[in-house]
Amino acid sequence: MTNLVLLPLLIPVIMGAVLIFFSKNEKAQKIISGITMIALLIGSITLFIAVAVNGTLVMELGDWQPPYGIPLVIDRLAAFMLLVSAIVATSTLFFAFKTISPIRSRYFFYPFFFFLLTGINGSFMTGDLFNLFVFFEVMLISSYILMAHGSTNFQLRETFKYFVINLFASMLFLAGVAYIYAATGTLNFAHLGVRVAELGQDNILNVIAVLFIVVFGIKGGLFPLYFWLPRAYTGPPTAIAALFGGLLTKVGLYAIIRMFTVVFNHDPDFTHTVLLVMAAFTMILGVLGAVASYNYKSILAYHCISQYGYIMMGFSIFSPIAIAGAIYFIAHHSIVKTALFQFAGVTEKITGTSDLKKMGGVISSHPWLAWLFFITAMSLAGIPPLAGFFAKYPLVLGGLEEGNYIVVAVALFVGLLTLYSMIKIMKFVYWGKAKHDEERQKISVRKLLYSVAPLVILTVVIGFGAEPVLQFTTEIADEILDPTIYITSVLGE
Repeated sequence: MTNLVLLPLLIPVIMGAVLIFFSKNEKAQKIISGITMIALLIGSITLFIAVAVNGTLVMELGDWQPPYGIPLVIDRLAAFMLLVSAIVATSTLFFAFKTISPIRSRYFFYPFFFFLLTGINGSFMTGDLFNLFVFFEVMLISSYILMAHGSTNFQLRETFKYFVINLFASMLFLAGVAYIYAATGTLNFAHLGVRVAELGQDNILNVIAVLFIVVFGIKGGLFPLYFWLPRAYTGPPTAIAALFGGLLTKVGLYAIIRMFTVVFNHDPDFTHTVLLVMAAFTMILGVLGAVASYNYKSILAYHCISQYGYIMMGFSIFSPIAIAGAIYFIAHHSIVKTALFQFAGVTEKITGTSDLKKMGGVISSHPWLAWLFFITAMSLAGIPPLAGFFAKYPLVLGGLEEGNYIVVAVALFVGLLTLYSMIKIMKFVYWGKAKHDEERQKISVRKLLYSVAPLVILTVVIGFGAEPVLQFTTEIADEILDPTIYITSVLGE
């Protein structure tokens, strides 16, 4: 059973390397990529079930015993994130089959797609802080290449900004690793939790905690460190933007959750208050950017920011129901945001633009596209009985129970503005008179909807089936709030 732990790493890295040799053969790349992605999805489902039944799985690479070895740890949270990652990546890959041009696919799109997944999955699985840095770099290097894919002037300019900002964040990350090793003598997450408890989380350790908030705040798109995100997620091809919006930045948020439950969990009045303030500003400023924008992809990018604020709000409240809501929200947002970016790409193919003021009347020529978008948009806005409502409800309830009335008011207000901006897209893009010519109205996009329709169905299913999903996310929350479960799984009794 333990050998299953390697699947989310070995499958994408090996097949990514294999695909390099087929860079000139588009058909072979698609066949190999499709089989690989389905195998990765099946492997993630198998791991998810195994962890749900048997508990945390731990593998010590090289047979070095903790805290000296490099552990791969899959608890309920990691298994959940791996499953979400596989679902989003599968949908995005099959969407890319229909939208990435043959010329672009020859320049190693598919290999770096899987190298990106290697970095993402490794970040979820590693039980060692330095190796989290390594997997972050694998993920970031792949994202630089994918973001610049196509080499338009806009892409190259935004990729350069993204590169510089993340290079700075990586330098801070490495400095944080050095500082915490100097203070505690270890980099193993579980052993760090023990050492910080022994030393007491004050003085230098709280300074190091703030340093990691900055590092992961940059990578997770939180206030005031999100400024790189909107234009960076607008420029790349739609398949890449969908992958980034649905998955990439979640790694930074996951790292915060892992670090500030296993390691820095002894002074929540300080660290989690800082995170809660960041969450509130992230929500409000992100949604205001969406309200002000009239570019389809830009609106979705700004909503990524505001929705990350919801996730961090749930974690910062630090109660079982709020954290359960935050974990549920990760799944909901990953699914819905991936679908919405794909809708933006399909609509752009029909109208030839992403400018809302130059669009209109798409519902008359492509009704299925319009109504599928509407369902997904209402889920993002939190309209019952879709998944978005059941993701936000525990956050609001947890906030009220803990007396965080201001951040709850912010969350409710942001929900209204989210609904407004989704209605704005529906009004300008899908309703009204068509502004694109008759030839464009005849463009068939049915095959493009094959990859996005399952995501729409999924957001409906996990909305109507919210009770079992929330039960599982509550189990994850209980595990997160009791770090001894993680520590004893890795270090033993």
